[in-house]
Amino acid sequence: MAIKLNQETEERLLSSLQRYCMKNFDEEVGVLKARLLLDFCLREIGPSIYNQAVQDAQAVMQEKIAEVDTNCYESEFGYWTKK
Repeated sequence: MAIKLNQETEERLLSSLQRYCMKNFDEEVGVLKARLLLDFCLREIGPSIYNQAVQDAQAVMQEKIAEVDTNCYESEFGYWTKK
């Protein structure tokens, strides 16, 4: 599954990569190099991050589902025990 970014996000990331390279490597990076770096990151690193995010979301949802038994439980046949 390829990670696709919307245009605004991609432009912001490209700008951020250019700024990062300038600040940390003292190297001015053009849009083409920044785009190649971003493409590499999305293809090589992106899937690992995506998969971890899915696992984290699944863990949170499983915790919520486990709480359903406690939060949504009503005792049955309790009419005659009421006073």
